[in-house]
Amino acid sequence: MNTDRRQSPGKAGLLQNLGVRRRSANPLRDSQSPDESAPPQKTTAPRRSADSLRDHVLTALTLAFLALPAFPALAAEPPPLLLAETAQAITDVSLYLVSEKLDGVRAFWDGQSLRTRNGNPIAAPAWFVEKFPPRPLDGELWIGRGQFDRLSATVRRQVPDDAEWRQVRYMLFELPHASGTFRERAQAMRQLVVEADVPWLQVVDQFEVASRKALENKLAEIVQAGGEGLMLHRADAPYLTGRHDALLKLKLWQDAEATVIAHLPGKGKYRGLLGGLRVRTPEGVEFTLGTGLSDAERRDPPPLGALVTYRYRELTHYGVPRFASYYRVREL
Repeated sequence: MNTDRRQSPGKAGLLQNLGVRRRSANPLRDSQSPDESAPPQKTTAPRRSADSLRDHVLTALTLAFLALPAFPALAAEPPPLLLAETAQAITDVSLYLVSEKLDGVRAFWDGQSLRTRNGNPIAAPAWFVEKFPPRPLDGELWIGRGQFDRLSATVRRQVPDDAEWRQVRYMLFELPHASGTFRERAQAMRQLVVEADVPWLQVVDQFEVASRKALENKLAEIVQAGGEGLMLHRADAPYLTGRHDALLKLKLWQDAEATVIAHLPGKGKYRGLLGGLRVRTPEGVEFTLGTGLSDAERRDPPPLGALVTYRYRELTHYGVPRFASYYRVREL
């Protein structure tokens, strides 16, 4: 079940390897002194022949390698974006503008192209972005509640499918590098969407709640309707980047990411299939995800090194997630 992804060496690396191989291809030449009593032609002629053969082989391999297609370009650097902290004790809800947490794909518009939060290009159709304003935007590509897998498949395609993209909306929730408070930027986003007049370019609704109880009721309403949770953005916050408590996520279940480090064999009804994923968090905490996996995922599990999202209730005193359950592979 293990899938070992290995990177191919670059051209320079292969040539260097060939060069090393060339210098050490004749161990006798390096480790033994020539027999001074032997006639010169018996020692030099075979070496010239071997060197000539090696030169021909190296030249052929080099030309063949240089004729290979170029490797794809590496992804650009991740754009500097604001990342949310998990909401703990919120003492004054009046400080925040609240919105639904959309279960979509984070997308950064740099004025010319769409990229994921990791900097990977998104192959959106030209018609989808041609009327976007020539300024940075931050938002979520979204189809609807409970539609993440469908959306992810659409966004991952290198050749975009027009019919699929006509179901997608770009939901704005921030104006990168804009001045003013978030309340002012929220108003600017609404005005920008009106002026752009692009049906699939929309702004995430920002609203206020009167009390902690009202916030909890709204969370329950969103989750009951199939939503993920709520986002709380300090109304007085300037534009910020990095993980910051000016932006909070509030959910009934918490989620986080970890790297797959081992596949555990299944037992009983899962004999011959994956039993669980052994994972490691960025903090170095290791644990097993044994629930939340479909039969298809147990037959073809996320490979070693994959980054997966899991859900949990809370952390133990030692930082281990309680009731952790596999959610999905983070592919974007």
